[in-house]
Amino acid sequence: MANIEEKVEKLLQPIIEKEGYELYDVEYAKEGKNYFLRIFIDNEKGIDLNDCEKVNDAITDILDQENYIKEQYFLEVSSSGIERILRKDKHLEQNIGKEINVKLFKKDEDGQKEYYGILKEFDEQYVVIQYEEQETKIERKNVAQIKTVYNW
Repeated sequence: MANIEEKVEKLLQPIIEKEGYELYDVEYAKEGKNYFLRIFIDNEKGIDLNDCEKVNDAITDILDQENYIKEQYFLEVSSSGIERILRKDKHLEQNIGKEINVKLFKKDEDGQKEYYGILKEFDEQYVVIQYEEQETKIERKNVAQIKTVYNW
């Protein structure tokens, strides 16, 4: 499914930028029996429902025309959110020094399945976070999800 996400991102990025938005991420997922193509957008002023509708209108025809996805799917255009999922290296780079939440697929050698801390650095194999004066090196292959933390 990553190949579809990459193709869609490459196709839509210039269209979305022309509309005045940043294409934050593309997610293609099967949930139950349904497929979803999620387009996450952002801009400096924030995103509201009108922005999502504007982008949806701008991309629907080109998605139908290119026909990358053979299955029937639901298209969702939304904000990247206040607590953003960090799936790409560019997302991690933008959030170095900020608080993140890391959820693991399985418990690590310390018996932990979830970490909160400050993102210190990352590479292809590891994410390093700091919490309570400690640094923890987490294997990326065991990472289920990383997202930013918004302190209400």
